[in-house]
Amino acid sequence: MLKSMTGYGRAKYEIDSREYIVEIKSVNNRYSDISVKMPRNISFLEENIKKLIANAITRGKVEVFVTFNNNSNKCRSIEINKELAKKYIEEMKSLAEETKINANIEVIDVMKMPDVLNITLDKEDETIITQELTKCAKEAIDSFIKMREIEGEKIKEDLIQRINSISEKVEKINLISTGLVNEYIVKLKRRVNELLQPNMVDEARIAQEIVIYSDKSSIEEEITRMKSHISQFLTLLDKNNSNGKKIDFLIQEMNRETNTIGSKANCLDITKYVVEVKSELENIREQIQNIE
Repeated sequence: MLKSMTGYGRAKYEIDSREYIVEIKSVNNRYSDISVKMPRNISFLEENIKKLIANAITRGKVEVFVTFNNNSNKCRSIEINKELAKKYIEEMKSLAEETKINANIEVIDVMKMPDVLNITLDKEDETIITQELTKCAKEAIDSFIKMREIEGEKIKEDLIQRINSISEKVEKINLISTGLVNEYIVKLKRRVNELLQPNMVDEARIAQEIVIYSDKSSIEEEITRMKSHISQFLTLLDKNNSNGKKIDFLIQEMNRETNTIGSKANCLDITKYVVEVKSELENIREQIQNIE
């Protein structure tokens, strides 16, 4: 199944006054690039979240936003950095003496100082939060992947329509090319008869020129390869895994064959179809930049 590289997923999980929110969004990118933004007190779970997403996608620039609101007594162990608090008090008293101001220091004042009061997690707390956040993250990832699949189906429908249009034009080019040699023979003989007397025409020389022209202008191999590429293209669209890189390679090959057809076939009708095919290939190339 084709998947778009653009997508969005969100999940919210609440239990025992603890609330988790995980939001995931992604845009196109040649490789897999995952960044996670989450509260500092649970940042130890950043790699866990990255691994969960990396297992679900192959490429795309993904941003993950984690919100954690804890209003329960669980997972909220308070730790006071007493040594740091004493150092604050010493420096505050020293400043008071130097500036001759009142050194009426309250405990609450010291607690407001940076890094004095910390909320810590023990092993049991970490296990609980890990399990709960993982549950929320998996729900967000499921929602995220579902949206990428829906977008991928829309892209697939458009690609099938465009590749079928290309297939029709290739068939028309093929039909026109089969009559080019016969047209050349008629034109060549008419021109020779206009320039020379009929009994002076060298049939062997004309036959040689026809062989040279046929070999030079033949696009049979290119048509065959184009049909093969179109068949492979449709097969890749129906496979279960997303194949953006392989499809991109096929489009490059089809574009190369189309250019060769345009340069070899000296015919305005074929040139017109070649331009139309190249236009469709460019539209497909732009579309598949969105495929994972």
